[in-house]
Amino acid sequence: MSTLDPYATPPSQIATPPPLSNDQVTKALTGLQYPLQLSFKVLALASQATVTDASGRTVLYTKQKLFKFREHVEIFTDNTRSTLLAEIKTRKVIDWSARYMFTDAGGGEIGSVGRRGWRSIWRAHYESFNPGDEVPDFSIREENPGAKVMDALLGEIPLLGLLTGYFFHPKYLSTRSNGQPAMRLTKQPAFFEGRFQIEKLGDLSPREEMNQILSFMMLVLLERRRG
Repeated sequence: MSTLDPYATPPSQIATPPPLSNDQVTKALTGLQYPLQLSFKVLALASQATVTDASGRTVLYTKQKLFKFREHVEIFTDNTRSTLLAEIKTRKVIDWSARYMFTDAGGGEIGSVGRRGWRSIWRAHYESFNPGDEVPDFSIREENPGAKVMDALLGEIPLLGLLTGYFFHPKYLSTRSNGQPAMRLTKQPAFFEGRFQIEKLGDLSPREEMNQILSFMMLVLLERRRG
């Protein structure tokens, strides 16, 4: 004789709530509105970089001493620096082949980025890797290197250098290994700071999305002296 309640909901029809995620990376990207704005300021003792979305919400913030930013960069959720979101550490300190590793606050891997050696002298070329991969998953290339060169050259001319940001706007395109566009970084007009727009061009997992945002942030930190 069966002891099952005939009026009970069959087990297969019972709704099971999804598990709560404690992934800070996913939380930081939830509800994100593109395009993003990345602003970069160089102060006397420290560099600041902030990423905000189209609604004005702060997504990422870092403030780093100039002589340390290549070795260890801490990324916070806002400018109070009360919540650590991610860290960037270099695996090598050789300028042309350094690999910058991204981890979340718990030490979990997000990805990494590295400059593609001597090919970056004229046209900036970076490669971005998903966790555990040694073959690049994304390629970040400068779309208009001439704009960067003119921006850097005229930037050395007194007075005129203050206006170069309004005429020359370098662009950097991130694509998957199959050539599919993922994101684009474009320099925007601004006085006394670097201002960039980040557009999302394709589907990305949360960790891939954060990987590309951090890759662009590191690219700006590394390329700031080159326009």
